[in-house]
Amino acid sequence: MNLVVDDGVARELGPPDRSDPTTPAGARRTVALPGVAATWLSIGPCADGSAPTPDQIALLVPLVAGQLHAIDEVEQAALELSERYEEINLLYTISEILGRAVTLEETAGVILDEVSETVGARRGAIYLYEPVGESQTAPGKGVLRAIAALGIDATVVPLVDAADPMSTAARVFRTLHPTIDERERDEARADGPIRDGALLCVPIVWSGPERGDPLGVVALSGRRAGQQFTAGDLKLVAAIASQIAAAIQNARLVRASIQQQRLTQEMALAHDLQMSLLPRVDVVSPAATVAARVQPADSVGGDFYQLVRLAEGRTGVMVGDVSSHGYRAALIMALTMSAAAIHAQQSRDPAETLGAVLRSLGDELETTEMFISTVYAVVDPRAGTLQYANAGHPHAFVLRADGRAERLPAGAPPLGLVPIAPACASTVWHAGEDLLVAFTDGISEATDAAGRMMGEERVLAAARSAGRDPDAVVAAVFDALRAHTGGATPRDDLALVVVRS
Repeated sequence: MNLVVDDGVARELGPPDRSDPTTPAGARRTVALPGVAATWLSIGPCADGSAPTPDQIALLVPLVAGQLHAIDEVEQAALELSERYEEINLLYTISEILGRAVTLEETAGVILDEVSETVGARRGAIYLYEPVGESQTAPGKGVLRAIAALGIDATVVPLVDAADPMSTAARVFRTLHPTIDERERDEARADGPIRDGALLCVPIVWSGPERGDPLGVVALSGRRAGQQFTAGDLKLVAAIASQIAAAIQNARLVRASIQQQRLTQEMALAHDLQMSLLPRVDVVSPAATVAARVQPADSVGGDFYQLVRLAEGRTGVMVGDVSSHGYRAALIMALTMSAAAIHAQQSRDPAETLGAVLRSLGDELETTEMFISTVYAVVDPRAGTLQYANAGHPHAFVLRADGRAERLPAGAPPLGLVPIAPACASTVWHAGEDLLVAFTDGISEATDAAGRMMGEERVLAAARSAGRDPDAVVAAVFDALRAHTGGATPRDDLALVVVRS
C-alpha cells in the first residue's frame, strides 16, 4: 500500500515510485510504516514546495501507523465475528436448552443435533461416566454410557470401559485432553458404532474449586464433504462441553438437595414413629408413677423402655439397649417391645418373660449379629417385693429413701450373646418410698470436652438430689448430663426410666 499526503490530504497510490516526475527533486519523502506489512507513507511536498522536515516525518509516521492498526483490527474483528456467527449462535442456543432442561437425558439429543449441524458431523455421541464399585474420584473404574447418539440409536451404543487402552473416547476421558484422531478407523470395538473416519473427542469436565471432575465425553465423527475437523471445531465443542458439565453438576446438586430433603423428612417421620411406639407413662397409673425419657443419637435408635400393667396392682418395667444404633437397632427395638408386651402378660416370672423374648427374637439377633442388654422388673407394692431378671444390663438400681443405691446385678449376658436367659432374683420394695432407676450406658458414658465420662455415681447423685418425684429425677439427671457434656450432641442413644409405686 502506498499512501500519499499532499497538503494534509492522504490518498492511496500503487507501489512507491521514487522517480515521480511531478514532484520537484527532493521535495517528497517515502517512508515504510513500522509494524504495517507492505505499506509505505509518501510525504510532501509542503505548500511552499519544500521537502518535509525530519520532525514532521517523525510526527506523522506513528499517527498514520496507529490509525492503520486500528482500521485493521476492526476489519479483522468483523471478519472473525462473521465467520463465527453460527458457532456463537450455537453457544447461545445450547445455553437456552440447558437452562430450561428438566433432565440432561431429555436434552442431550437436541444438543448433539445442534453441535453436529454446526460442526458438520454425521455421527457421534454424548457419554456420561458411571462409576462401578468406585467413587467418581477414581476415573477408569467405571464405564462411559451414551445418553444421546447421532446416526445410531443410543440404546445400542455399547458401554465403553473407561480403562480401555484402545478407545479414543476412554483415553480422552482419562487424560482430560481433547483430541482429533485422524485415523479412518482403529482397533477399538467400543468406538466403532459412532466412528466414520476421523474422530473428534472432548472431555466433559466440571471444574471445581480444587480440582476438575471428569463427567463424560463428547465424540463426533463423519465430517460432511470429506472435510477435516479443525482446531476451531475442537475449541467450539470444548466450550459446549463445559456448558454440559455445568448442567450435569447443577442437576446433581438439585437431585442431591431433593434427596436430602426427602431423607430428612423420612428420618423425622421415622423418629416420630419410633417415639410413638414407646408407651405413655400413665398406662400403669394409678398403680405406679413413672417418668421416662428416650433420646436417640440419630433420628432413630436402639434404646427403649416398656411398661406393662399387670394383675394384682403389679407393674412390669423393662429397659433395654440394643447394640449399635440407627435403623437396624430401631428394628430390633420395635420387635423386642412387641414381644415383651405379649410375653409379660403370660408369665409372673420375669426370667420366663425374658426367656420367651429371647426365643422370639433368636433368629433376628443371630442374623443381624446384634444383642440386647435389658432388665425386666416387676414391682409388687402389696407384697413389698421387686422381682427382676437382668440380661447384661449394668445400670439398674433401687434408690432407697435414705439415698442408698442398690444395684440389680446381671444374672446372664445380654440376650443374643448366648442362648440362655437370666435367672429370676428379688429384693425388698418399700411402697411409696423406693425408686426404681434404670438407664442406658449412653448416659453414664457420656464424655465432657476432656474425654471424661459422666459415670454412674454422678447420675445417681443427680437422682438423689431431686427427691422422690420421678419427673424431677429425670429432669435432674438430664440437666446434669447437659452440664457435663456442654450440650453436645450425644454419640450414643440415651434412655432413663424412674418408677415409684
